[in-house]
Amino acid sequence: MKRLSLLLGLAGVALGTALIGWFGFRHVVEATLSVGVGGFAAVCAWQMVLFGALGLCWFVLAPPAQNWRLWVAVWGRMVRDAAGWLLPFSLVGGFVLGARVVTLHGVSWPVATASTVVDLTTEFIAQIGLVLIGVVILSARTPGSAVTLPVCLGLIAAVLGGFGFIWLQRGGASPFMRLVSRLGRRVLGGLGGNVDGQMAAVQQALTAIYGRPWRVALGTALHLLAWLGTGFASWIAFRLLGADIGYVSALGIEALLHAVLATAILVPGYAGVQEAAYAGVGALFGQPPEMSLAVSLLRRARDVALGVPILAGWQAMEWFRRRRATG
Repeated sequence: MKRLSLLLGLAGVALGTALIGWFGFRHVVEATLSVGVGGFAAVCAWQMVLFGALGLCWFVLAPPAQNWRLWVAVWGRMVRDAAGWLLPFSLVGGFVLGARVVTLHGVSWPVATASTVVDLTTEFIAQIGLVLIGVVILSARTPGSAVTLPVCLGLIAAVLGGFGFIWLQRGGASPFMRLVSRLGRRVLGGLGGNVDGQMAAVQQALTAIYGRPWRVALGTALHLLAWLGTGFASWIAFRLLGADIGYVSALGIEALLHAVLATAILVPGYAGVQEAAYAGVGALFGQPPEMSLAVSLLRRARDVALGVPILAGWQAMEWFRRRRATG
């Protein structure tokens, strides 16, 4: 799996480089740099707002017995996303690291693992809603688009898969519990002893979370609001680059972009896939490929500017923790 993820990442980098070269490296880079320091700061600031919203989505799922502070959930979400953006493995690795981070601040590993799984589930369900909104926007703009049918078929498959995943979580089916067991070992960094013998604690945490369905519904609703916020992030980027685009069209681009990215979860940082998706989806909404590629590069610059200090902070915490443990 690691080798496949690395190969997909390298292929994605090659694809992204080819796309930028094809549409003009100089024009894409000049457009990206044209936003200036103030514009780039605005892009990064809005992402920090989204981090807060995403942390809240995770926080509301915590069982009542857990003394889980909001800032811990926000910090865990920041590490989760930064790892997915920058580290050379698939997004699954980011999920594991985000769960581990909250365990360093007093959250038990069964709750960290179970709440991560449920948070990903609610985010996925909200993403289905986002893509549905994107299809409606595209259909209103371009009735009969050839893209609409494949996306709708993908939505049907996603809905069925989402309900199946929830059933596995609530039923404690053995294949799912084996997956949770492996995740638990990674969360504990190999220091957790007999994790298999503690799977009942994970199932208990899942039961406690799903036992408060209004919290799960609230987490899903908040995730949908956060997804709508990503549309605003795209609108900011396009406008800073000089594009004549409204929020609704930017939201449509963001929605269909994530419909494509959802199929590339094993590609580290969506390398190349993000660029190709931006170029293709942007064209559906009247944006030239070089403009969409510039937005993608601006997004990657934001990921680096925020992700590097986040990961550095996490590594510092790990170092201090290990030093206290050994000394």
